[in-house]
Amino acid sequence: MAPANKAVVFTDFDGTITLKDSNDYLTDNLGYGEQKRRDGNIDILENRVKFRDAFKEMLDSVPTPFDECVDILVKNIKLDPGFKDFYAWCLAEGIPVIVLSSGMEPIIRALLTNLVGPTADQIKIVSNQPKHLPDGTWTIDYHDDSDFGHDKSLAIRPTANLPKEDRPVLFYCGDGVSDLSAARETDLLFAKYGHDLITYCEREGNPFVVFKTFSDIHRDIKDIMENRTTIDEVAGRYGREKAAAAAATAT
Repeated sequence: MAPANKAVVFTDFDGTITLKDSNDYLTDNLGYGEQKRRDGNIDILENRVKFRDAFKEMLDSVPTPFDECVDILVKNIKLDPGFKDFYAWCLAEGIPVIVLSSGMEPIIRALLTNLVGPTADQIKIVSNQPKHLPDGTWTIDYHDDSDFGHDKSLAIRPTANLPKEDRPVLFYCGDGVSDLSAARETDLLFAKYGHDLITYCEREGNPFVVFKTFSDIHRDIKDIMENRTTIDEVAGRYGREKAAAAAATAT
């Protein structure tokens, strides 16, 4: 069982805290389009291309000035309907929420401030940055030299490696290919329904639980922290539900 008030929530931002991935939105509407983007994601999942290369190509297809991109996203990106309540609960419980993102910090900060309000300033962001070029265009400036451009596991590992008596319970919430490096680092992984992270976890045999909104995550983490259930029980739910669905189909 988890001791009360001893947890950290690491979470992806785009498509996890938000309903739509802001980088996908830019690419689909201003760049080279949805089909080519999806083809690139499949290439990443099948190990035919590095994430950092496909993601940079995707963003470089967007000709719109960076500040205009931020304004467009603030007007169009919506918040997961359960996140505000979950974040308010985390603040009250003293549970840090840390965003680990393959996106760019100015976009993430602008969206969090717009969608969550002033308390969003307490959310730490570890992400990439934009690089403004002399000709007025921009590209992505990666956080590190990994194949991901931002290896999210590197931000989690120092906490995960703390001595047992000091180590908090670690949760991770994500949806896509940029979350692959973080998938094995925490005690419980929440993978968004209908997205690529589930495909990866099933292929690799990585334990996870499916969520549809942050209301699901809120319920499960609250129950764990208040000793109404265990991490193992929550993690085993998806397998039980999948087996039950398969049995029902067979009959």
